[in-house]
Amino acid sequence: MALLVLTAVVASGFLAGRGLSSSAATVPTVPSATPSASASPSPAPSAPTPEATTEPEVVEDQLSLAGKVPTHGSGKFVYANTRGPVLGTKGKLRRFHVAVEQGSNEALTEFVDAVTATLGDSRSWIGGGQVRLQLVAGSDRADFTVYLATRDTAGKMCRRGGTNIRINGVPYTSCRTTGEAIINLDRWRLSAKPYLYAKVPLATYRQYVVNHEVGHELGHRHEGCPKAGGPAPVMVQQTLTTRGCVPYAWPRRGNGFLTGPAR
Repeated sequence: MALLVLTAVVASGFLAGRGLSSSAATVPTVPSATPSASASPSPAPSAPTPEATTEPEVVEDQLSLAGKVPTHGSGKFVYANTRGPVLGTKGKLRRFHVAVEQGSNEALTEFVDAVTATLGDSRSWIGGGQVRLQLVAGSDRADFTVYLATRDTAGKMCRRGGTNIRINGVPYTSCRTTGEAIINLDRWRLSAKPYLYAKVPLATYRQYVVNHEVGHELGHRHEGCPKAGGPAPVMVQQTLTTRGCVPYAWPRRGNGFLTGPAR
């Protein structure tokens, strides 16, 4: 019965999300959606900024983090100021920024480490030899940015062209707009129901959501489950449902990409 209720809630949220306007919202403190722009909100990405964090360390097998999650921040972002190694050996080079919203109580360095570790894994998008990725400093030109934003800010940013599904009026999912992979802080700290039901650790969900939203930026669309009971392709909307598959965080499995039917 709980699964039926969940399905109904997700379905209603999905339909509501599909109806969101794709027109740009007037939110002066939210960064520009232009992917080639290097200008940034105050403080400037190149300026060192103290990091505030209350996030406890994510331990093995932990399903979610305890404590209240900030629902809105300043709308301004602090950018990583380091340049990382090129991830991958073949394919077009795509450079990216990583940024955390001020007031989210998240450590920038920890988010950077999680994003780069995920995107640098051979099971991620670089493993197929079709793309290379590199973290660059906030003052450098980049092709896209991976943002960690509170749910209210994420909802505003996603209205510029992404689809942020709401449940009971609350921005629930993460999203991608042109040049932006936007991770919803609620999901980053609390995971999502399919992962919680399957008792999949929060660290694994985080790998999934980074791979999924960056996958959109790399041109991949949503997919369905290819085999009931098998691992879900990373482009399945696993935050809402695994469509009969089981949670899986990576684009690749074995020696190839794991894909499903187009949706």
